[in-house]
Amino acid sequence: MKTVDYSASAGLYPCKTVRRTSRLRYKRFDSVAEALRFAIEDMPASLLRGSVLEVEEDRYDGQQMRELYEADAYPLPRRERPDL
Repeated sequence: MKTVDYSASAGLYPCKTVRRTSRLRYKRFDSVAEALRFAIEDMPASLLRGSVLEVEEDRYDGQQMRELYEADAYPLPRRERPDL
């Protein structure tokens, strides 16, 4: 996987099926790190699979987002999730 600038701004597109069942919509974040924190720690885990993180011209799926979040380079403290 290509190196990611965790300080770059990012957009998070939640799983398409969310639109009918949830208030989650496209969100813009000041940094990739904040977007990943939201996606992994705050969104229901079931929605991560169909979600997309957009950073400049690159897109990352749910599995790639999890890998970026779990990488040693991730700059923010992680909190435990009971459903993982």
